[in-house]
Amino acid sequence: MPKLSAAIRHSVAFTLNGVPRTVEVEPRTLLTDALRHGLGMTGTHVGCEHGVCGACTVAIDGAMARACLTLAVAAEGCDLRTVESLAPAPGRLGVLQAAFKRHHALQCGFCTAGILMSLDTYLRRHPNPSREDLTLVIGGHLCRCTGYAPIVAAALDAAAELRGTSEHPEDAAHA
Repeated sequence: MPKLSAAIRHSVAFTLNGVPRTVEVEPRTLLTDALRHGLGMTGTHVGCEHGVCGACTVAIDGAMARACLTLAVAAEGCDLRTVESLAPAPGRLGVLQAAFKRHHALQCGFCTAGILMSLDTYLRRHPNPSREDLTLVIGGHLCRCTGYAPIVAAALDAAAELRGTSEHPEDAAHA
């Protein structure tokens, strides 16, 4: 019986949360696996592995993407952001994260990272969203714990804070 050769591996270089990174992967490695197992970015969750639940959502070159449907080699030269990029410093919450805390917009937290990434990506391009806009954005995410009302309320609050018009100007550093 012939011996199987070692798997071919490729070096993939990209910017991850503002830092140049390189990871060695097999051609079939999914971006979720490269992020979680190759680089230790465990905030990107693996849910359905079919692109339906949204738990694995990351930003690739400023666009929302399902990391479970993206091959790691496709990220070559890209700018990737994961949920870890939202915190301004260790132990501090970003504006959107703090709004989620204020509005009790998470419970088990499994879906939260993907939802935060979709909302962050959307709010960067649309700083004054309507409730309907946000409902459409999170419509691609499955949340079995909170329902979606507190998530939308948190996103509206965060958008207002980012625009400087918040009625709840809580400092995210104290969250």
